[in-house]
Amino acid sequence: MAQIKITLTKPPIGRIPSQRKTVVALGLGKLNSSVIKEDNPAVRGMITAVSHLVTVEEVK
Repeated sequence: MAQIKITLTKPPIGRIPSQRKTVVALGLGKLNSSVIKEDNPAVRGMITAVSHLVTVEEVK
């Protein structure tokens, strides 16, 4: 299955609690931190919820 790299580009400070929890659930802590996750509908839904805070790239 394909993998994607998710990078936190904007801080979740001042965002609604559900968005802050989503960022933590993705494994992102500090600004500019990155994680590699499997590309599946659950992760895609989480990315959609915080798309204004993260950038996404495909990993080959």
